[in-house]
Amino acid sequence: MLAGRGSGEAAPSGPVVREETKSLDQLHREAKAEGGTLVVYAGGDTATQQDGNKAAFEKTFPGITVKMVVDYSKFHDARLDTQLATGTLVPDVVQLQTLQDFPRWKAEGALLPYKPAGFSRIHPAFKDSDGAWTGIFVDAFSIIHNTGQTGSAPPTTAADLLDPRWKGRIVSTFPNDDDAVLFLYKLIVDRYGWDWLARFVAQDVAWVRGTQEPADRVEAGTAAVALGTDGALVPGAGTNTRFVVPATDPFMAWAQRAAILKGAKHPAAAKLYLNWWLSEQTQSDFYMWPVRTDVAPPQGYRPIWEYRNANFAGFERFMGDRRLVEAFRQQLTLYVGEVHGAPSPGWLGLHPGR
Repeated sequence: MLAGRGSGEAAPSGPVVREETKSLDQLHREAKAEGGTLVVYAGGDTATQQDGNKAAFEKTFPGITVKMVVDYSKFHDARLDTQLATGTLVPDVVQLQTLQDFPRWKAEGALLPYKPAGFSRIHPAFKDSDGAWTGIFVDAFSIIHNTGQTGSAPPTTAADLLDPRWKGRIVSTFPNDDDAVLFLYKLIVDRYGWDWLARFVAQDVAWVRGTQEPADRVEAGTAAVALGTDGALVPGAGTNTRFVVPATDPFMAWAQRAAILKGAKHPAAAKLYLNWWLSEQTQSDFYMWPVRTDVAPPQGYRPIWEYRNANFAGFERFMGDRRLVEAFRQQLTLYVGEVHGAPSPGWLGLHPGR
């Protein structure tokens, strides 16, 4: 791993960056005139996981083609560091869960300060005041369950997962493979103790790589319950999966950070992309929570910042304390075992999307 991977301190504020005033139509014209191409490095679990967002963007803006490269955030950030160090930058935009990287990249001068339209409406915790990066959506990890498998009494707390009736019916991402899942497990261990983890492992949990497979297994009914993945707050018609927002038990949420690289080859398309994400329509359409304070969450839910047990500020602190992260990862590995299996997005190498 390259040197300088700590969270770092943000650079002093530079020239004032004003919020974008151009319309999406005007930004669209500028992106087409630039060449109509955009390369995005997106944190995720499978090659096709961002296909819906890619299709929606390209349908809204004809003539713009997105190369959407999905990989674990922990590989994308290392990849970007390598590209920056070797002068071989590929992406125009990065959108990742490795929150600790963005202040460091800002301090290193790697990011293009930019404030899309609606920037002033983003919750203050979800943006850099100088516009170096912004959250584009809120994701959250908790328990999900299949209604056909769990019946009228689904598990809604970590303690419920120890019930013998769930033995052999739970799937989880390896928490030592994904720092967001790792943080969820830390919250649970902090609340219930290490004995909870020992008893949970004894439930014959199926451990997998990536957070997509647990969701797929639960929806298919091959697992009844998953811990450490997300799900739609308002399930679609015919959907079997339900996402649990616990009343008091901990869950975890974060705003996925996105930034334009200063060396981006397609800055106009990158600006269009961030403006699209932060538009009221896209924020409303997202299946979990918006980052904008003037866009209501789905009916029946409060804004994410009103859930004290969502721990979004705690996740940022956790990600910035790499000694704590690695110490907890090693302790937890003694219970769940080493990560094994190929990465779910595949092996993408140093310069995917080039």
